[in-house]
Amino acid sequence: MKNKKKTSLPARYVLFFLVLFCVALMAVSYFKPGFLSPVTNAVNSVLVPMQKGINHLGTGFADTAYDYQSLEEAREENKRLKEEVAQLREEIGNYQQGQIELQELRELFELKGQYTDYEMTGARVIQKDAGNWYHSFVIDKGSDDGIEKNMNVIAEGGLVGIVTEVGSNFARVRSIIDDDSNVSAMSLNSSDTCIVSGDLKLYAEGKLRLSYIDKNDNIWDDDKIVTSNISDKYLPNILIGYATDIQVDSNNVTKSGYLIPAVDFDHLQTVLVIKTLKVTGEESQS
Repeated sequence: MKNKKKTSLPARYVLFFLVLFCVALMAVSYFKPGFLSPVTNAVNSVLVPMQKGINHLGTGFADTAYDYQSLEEAREENKRLKEEVAQLREEIGNYQQGQIELQELRELFELKGQYTDYEMTGARVIQKDAGNWYHSFVIDKGSDDGIEKNMNVIAEGGLVGIVTEVGSNFARVRSIIDDDSNVSAMSLNSSDTCIVSGDLKLYAEGKLRLSYIDKNDNIWDDDKIVTSNISDKYLPNILIGYATDIQVDSNNVTKSGYLIPAVDFDHLQTVLVIKTLKVTGEESQS
């Protein structure tokens, strides 16, 4: 049984009929404008909502694309602003640090002016032992800078301590608040002598111990206490602090009390090393 061949209309005829149909519609619309209104209304009732939906969808895509672009621009702007803020903070921090260092140098310069008889060199604290206070610390000057053991160290306010160890580019300083520190001192008013002893537990109250005062010596509260001229290692007349709570001891022979240090040992950053050594023999009070 033979298969029947399917007949199909050539494409050119289809095209011809469509063109002819369109021409006929145009003619009818021209000569009778209202004749195709029902058809037009029917088509519009379908196409207009579709067109509105497509327009709305297109607008939504456009808005989304714009929002995304705006978001990316906002992110870039936020990133740039954060970088600028970080840079400004760094500049402010450097400026503040510079102001602090300048103030420290001014204070050291003023302090140096009080001891013009001595050669001095400035140094920065680069390390300290464990604890809240600078009872033992390291400075960034050593033998290459002319630093020697037993040189006196001062800072704003007065006496800090003494050099106990020296390397080529560093030196260790034991401050007067250290438990192993004993400084031969005297009252600036009367020149009567006493001993200032380091005590870290006592320094928690902001004080050091003041002892070995004769009962009849004129050392009283608020007296300026300075290094004495009989100390073997400490140069004379360097301010140590101020006497407080001076009382006669129970033995009725001596007096004792406390000393409030002139130096702030909580925040010690820069110091002056006096390069003049006191060379009178072995020290009995250090």
